[in-house]
Parts: sequence; C-alpha cells; structure tokens
Amino acid sequence: MTWIAYALCTAAALAVADICIKLASGKLSNSLGLLLYGSCTFLAGVIWVLLDKRHKVDLYAQPEGILAAVGVGVAFSAVTIGLYVSFGAGAPISLVSPIVRLGGLLVASIAGILFLHEPLTIRYVIGTVLAFGGVALIITR
Repeated sequence: MTWIAYALCTAAALAVADICIKLASGKLSNSLGLLLYGSCTFLAGVIWVLLDKRHKVDLYAQPEGILAAVGVGVAFSAVTIGLYVSFGAGAPISLVSPIVRLGGLLVASIAGILFLHEPLTIRYVIGTVLAFGGVALIITR
C-alpha cells in the first residue's frame, strides 16, 4: 500500500502546481512560465540522475522508454501551457483544475482498459459513470 502514500503526495503536489500557475497567470508571459517550469523539471532530473550515479544505480534506456519519456515531457508541457492559457483567460481554478484532472483521469483510465488490457469490473464502470457525472456537474455548476 506504499504506492497510495506516493499517489496522495503526488496529488497534493499537483494541486500546489495548479494554484501556483493560477497565481502566476497574468503576472508573466505564458512562454516564460513554461520556461521556468521546464527549468525546474530539468534541474530536478539532473539532480536525481547525479544522485543515482553517486549511489551506483544502473542507468539504462530502451528506445521505447525514451520515446515514452519524451511523450511525458511533451504532454506535461501541453498541460502547463493549457493551464496558463485557461487561467490567463480568467477561468476559475475551482472549475479548470477539476475538469482537467477528472478529464485526464477518465482518458487515462479508459486507455488502461482498452490499450493496456487492465481489468474491467462493475465497480470500475460505476466509478467511471460517477466521474463523468461529476465533470458534468462541475462544468454546469
């Protein structure tokens, strides 16, 4: 169950990121915001690789892994741009963040079922219907 603690901490970090983007929006250009985000991410990556090297952790890469990792970078950059643009247009964080997060959760979850052949259960179907309902309620307030 250790992964649940990691997931909860990650959710908290994601919420802080959304709040920080909302606070920064309109106070710097979107491109500069993305550059600063990317710089922090790059620095965190360099530090982690150096720590792994120091602890003699084997660094390896398969072509599929490299492609997927680049996809992560492109996708999170697109998320960051989308949030800056949405908040810059005056969208409230109380609407944008749940729509983005729940929408992403639904797409990732459905992709897990369809492409990664994860199990489909009745509880999953009920949860997905409830999540879709939640997004609809949030959008229509």
